[in-house]
Amino acid sequence: MELEWAVEFLKGMIKPVAALAVVAMAIALSYFQKLGLEWEMAYSIFRAFLQLSIIGFVLEFIFNQENAIWILMAYLFMVSVAGYTAGERAKHVPRGKYVAGASILVGTGITMFVLVVLHVFPFTPRYIIPVAGMMVGNAMTVTGVTMKKLRDDIKIQMNLVETALALGATPRQATLQQVKRSLVIALSPVLDNAKTVGLISLPGAMTGLIMGGASPLEAIQLQIVVMNMLMGASTVSSIMSTYLSWPSFFTKAYQLETKVFSAD
Repeated sequence: MELEWAVEFLKGMIKPVAALAVVAMAIALSYFQKLGLEWEMAYSIFRAFLQLSIIGFVLEFIFNQENAIWILMAYLFMVSVAGYTAGERAKHVPRGKYVAGASILVGTGITMFVLVVLHVFPFTPRYIIPVAGMMVGNAMTVTGVTMKKLRDDIKIQMNLVETALALGATPRQATLQQVKRSLVIALSPVLDNAKTVGLISLPGAMTGLIMGGASPLEAIQLQIVVMNMLMGASTVSSIMSTYLSWPSFFTKAYQLETKVFSAD
């Protein structure tokens, strides 16, 4: 039985291996254009190949379990990696990795809870883990951009913020415009994607269903749910990141924490 399973797995890997031909093309173009990206391309695709193969075996195991603890463990692992990655993007924000992780956890957790309560998705590994992965990945990008943009904008407009503080404004009031700008910039790609979905490209979830044999109408229904949940999770996560990160920009005396803005 195990041998048959291994044979089926190897047969299924024929197409992914064949698709390496287009990677070879990209590497060749990089070489002839003297971009110097050949090793990075090879390393990136090898890492993706290895990571996806491992996660495939892990998901195969989890999908066969009935204990909800495996769902929570997988979800928390994704949030941890996403928080670390978003924190790296906003590396000058104090405790950025923890802020990003907490923001992503809150945003995706609330969204997932609503979807489960409304019976949009059943609370099973086969549904929750892929859905959570999409939300966490999207929230990671939005949260990282929000935190970085907020810190950079406050640094550029330190004089305006300090003037507002001197006139009696609270830190939140003094940075209101910077907060709004960072949120608008971070959420713009999500909004643009929602506006153009189906017109420019077919999203991954919809494409996967169609290629798997589902009807286009069924694929559209799922994709609408996906777009809704991505917008909800991203908005909550990005707003939460501003509330959690801005206190570290100020001292207890409501003055700008200059050491936060001294680094480039």
